[in-house]
Amino acid sequence: MLLSILAVIFTFGIVIFIHELGHFIVAKSIGVFVEEFSFGFGKAIFKKEKNKTLYAIRWIPLGGYVKMKGEDVNESKGDSDEYFAKKWYQRMLVVIAGPLMNYVLSFVIFFGIIYLVGKPVPSKSTVIGDVAQNYPAHISGIKAGDRILSINSNSVTSWQDMTKYIYPNVEKEITVVYERDGKTYSTKVKTSRDPSTNRGIIGITPTTEYVKTTFIESVNYSFYQLWYLTSFTVTTLAGDIYHKRKPDVAGPIGIITIVSKAAHSTLADFFFLIGLISVAIGFFNILPLPLLDGGHIVLYLYEGIFRKKITPQIIKYVTSTGLALLLFIFIFATYSDIMRIYNAHIEKARLKVENTVK
Repeated sequence: MLLSILAVIFTFGIVIFIHELGHFIVAKSIGVFVEEFSFGFGKAIFKKEKNKTLYAIRWIPLGGYVKMKGEDVNESKGDSDEYFAKKWYQRMLVVIAGPLMNYVLSFVIFFGIIYLVGKPVPSKSTVIGDVAQNYPAHISGIKAGDRILSINSNSVTSWQDMTKYIYPNVEKEITVVYERDGKTYSTKVKTSRDPSTNRGIIGITPTTEYVKTTFIESVNYSFYQLWYLTSFTVTTLAGDIYHKRKPDVAGPIGIITIVSKAAHSTLADFFFLIGLISVAIGFFNILPLPLLDGGHIVLYLYEGIFRKKITPQIIKYVTSTGLALLLFIFIFATYSDIMRIYNAHIEKARLKVENTVK
């Protein structure tokens, strides 16, 4: 339990702190006076002032924040070192720096793992490397380390064999025979539909093997990871919007569960997850939504194109709209987490009754 809590604190702390560090570095570099740069929230446990900027470490270590002079347009006095006294493109650089630093963090993590440990390659064996929480396989009692022997009476000897009998069976019940600790078990698993591919899935991934790579190969593959994760997210979101599907998103409960689970895995797996989350945070923040960094970028582009200063009225409208939108996203994601857990418990109860009857 303690390890899980520390893992969650470390993950969110480092990802959000690096994001704010990006804003801080660029703000200072263009001459914006930073009144405070803090790691964490709440009451300060350490404070030090340098060049009139307060640096602090606070009790709640979940991220950080940067307080820039004149960042509230209503409080702007017109001083040259204020945030809104800077050109629109300079402010845009400050905003972009946050998500960019998330991508830098992910690159460093991916490179470190790939170069020091090796390039992660899915194993071809039928041994399960991981089981997604509250997905069909997990609900049916299948665990990481189990070896799949057959699906619907069809013997399988490779991961590709398994996909031939899982992918076509969308939202259908399949019989899975697997081996654990030398004993053979059989269970019924009802597949789910993968919204991005419309294929049947049960929520399992293969074990990971690590292949040694050169320095250049590690750099190239790290960049590829950033590109692949971003393009996959864009493609999935575009597909959901085009086909009018409900997006399959993980909220705070889901993310905390995933991080907690990764904390009990290998160090490479745990840090790779931090890299994935950092990419997700960076991408989410660059979306053109009010209050997010992407929303500010849109405002500053508007200011630059039409040569019109952003007024307090515009800021007020954008802020209220953004708060409402982000609250909706938070509630929707949390609701999805709760329903995923609830449905998993219902399915487990159903399977238990069926097994008892048999």
